[in-house]
Amino acid sequence: MSQAIVVGSDHAGFALKEELKRHLQHRGLPVEDLGTHSEESVDYPVFAHAVARAIECGRAGRGVLVCGTGLGVSMAANRHPGVRAALAWDENTARLSRAHNDANVLALGGRSLDHGLARRILDVWLDTPFEGGRHARRVALIEPDGATR
Repeated sequence: MSQAIVVGSDHAGFALKEELKRHLQHRGLPVEDLGTHSEESVDYPVFAHAVARAIECGRAGRGVLVCGTGLGVSMAANRHPGVRAALAWDENTARLSRAHNDANVLALGGRSLDHGLARRILDVWLDTPFEGGRHARRVALIEPDGATR
């Protein structure tokens, strides 16, 4: 994974984003933080769109988004072509999001996950390859034009 992993959050996800950023750096991975940079109230779609645009244009291969539940950022990010943001709440959903869905954005809930579990989810998500095969056909069907990016 040569490209930087882009990360973003709203205020509710700020503390967890900071923890995950440190964890990614500890793993030796390049990280680009697209904000927010404090716990001051902000609008989650702004940061979800910033991360999704980085994936959409090819500047980054993967992204991590955090809001209170992970739901809002995943909804906003998935509005972008070629972005497959997956909300994961345990290691199994993280693994399946990569193996079967080729998720390129991981969405997490800053108010619903403890930091230890979130780090484990992130590790599984990073380390799980896409299985391809029958799943590649299904992933291609996610895009309205049937083509993955």
